[in-house]
Amino acid sequence: MLKHSLLTLMLAGAVCATVSFAVAQDNGSNPPQSAPAGAPPEHGHGRHFDPAQRTERLTKELKLTSDQQPKVLDILKSEQSKMQDLRSDSSLSEDDRRSKMMEIRKTSDDQIRALLDANQQKKFDAMQSEHKQWQGHHQEGQDGSAPPPQQ
Repeated sequence: MLKHSLLTLMLAGAVCATVSFAVAQDNGSNPPQSAPAGAPPEHGHGRHFDPAQRTERLTKELKLTSDQQPKVLDILKSEQSKMQDLRSDSSLSEDDRRSKMMEIRKTSDDQIRALLDANQQKKFDAMQSEHKQWQGHHQEGQDGSAPPPQQ
């Protein structure tokens, strides 16, 4: 009887150790999951597309010309720099920071839009609309509240 209890205890310990090790391996080795295909890029939680990736995506989606590509890249690099400066500014409240980020993004979008021809502008506007719609659903799912009303 004592041997049976001791054997059971040792087996239970081995199972616990194996499960603990497997869970630790699983949590530490998986790369972050990417967004589903077609989903707009996420801009929160440290996952920011770099300007080159965004330019590449816009080039593919809007069929940017070789003249447009470096101009778009410069606009996006400037946006990234301003956003980084803003993130490191601890004197701003969260609301002020968010507001300024939205202004920076709008300015960049307006500058990019000004570089585009009429067909590219239509596609760009559609992309922006899809992004805002996706973002609204994403935020709604995060905190349970509806997105702010659009004007």
